[in-house]
Amino acid sequence: MTPQTLTRHPGLDPSCKDCQQLGMVVQLTGEHAQAVPCPCIASRACPACGDSGWVPAYDDDGRRAGMRRCRCVGFHLRLKRFNAMGLPGRLAQSTLANFVLADVENQRNAYAAAHVFAKHFTPGEINRGLVLWGPVGRGKTHLLAGMLRQVAIEHGITARFIEFSHLLSTLKGRFDRGEGAAAVLDTLVGVDVLAIDELGKGMLTEFELATIDELVSRRYNAARTIIATTNFRPGEATGIKRANLADRRHDKQPTLSDRVGERVYSRLQEMCTFAYLGGTDWRQRGSGAW
Repeated sequence: MTPQTLTRHPGLDPSCKDCQQLGMVVQLTGEHAQAVPCPCIASRACPACGDSGWVPAYDDDGRRAGMRRCRCVGFHLRLKRFNAMGLPGRLAQSTLANFVLADVENQRNAYAAAHVFAKHFTPGEINRGLVLWGPVGRGKTHLLAGMLRQVAIEHGITARFIEFSHLLSTLKGRFDRGEGAAAVLDTLVGVDVLAIDELGKGMLTEFELATIDELVSRRYNAARTIIATTNFRPGEATGIKRANLADRRHDKQPTLSDRVGERVYSRLQEMCTFAYLGGTDWRQRGSGAW
């Protein structure tokens, strides 16, 4: 069953305010956000198939033509795929709709770019990704989660959310135990959309640079979508590897190319649009918008 065939559950209550006609609600479960069927459909059997998963099929003349899968099967596949993407629990309620916009032009532009990505994402097509960059606490991760959540729910695609330093820790742990990293990377290469939070974060070890190079290069070759956040500005390599927190000048700070390597940066430029997100540090204001 392809993402394009996924439709709403036959038992959905269109007047339900809890799920807003999605048939599912997203909640914090442990470390991750999990989608569960809304009570408006979970309280009874599917009215179309009685939870058998099969309904009669008919040809163009209205004659019985065997059986076909019920729409509720596609709905439950969408739930399963959403729950497999690893969205952090703290982002369970982070959507594009509830992002708090400040009266700052670059923030409005970044939000518009995120909205355009989510609205025009087309399963099965080559979709241009988006890299949100700017200082910490401006809402980049909120927008990243909102984009991923929207395309996952609307299209039923396969997706993963990773925080880059956590990925590196996971892979290093596998190596330390004598296990290979291929299974982890294969999964991240194979999904329709990969969301990378805090791209460029790390110690710039040979292992870290090799990991991001392999991951981006393989997704580039497969023409699969990347969306990401980073604290590092786009630009060619300067030779500055470490951020100098005491110096706020852009020309004294490393670029994303410095942090991920010139080949990775070049491919990201081809694959993604870059949007700057500035404005107020929402963590300091306690809004929860990040």
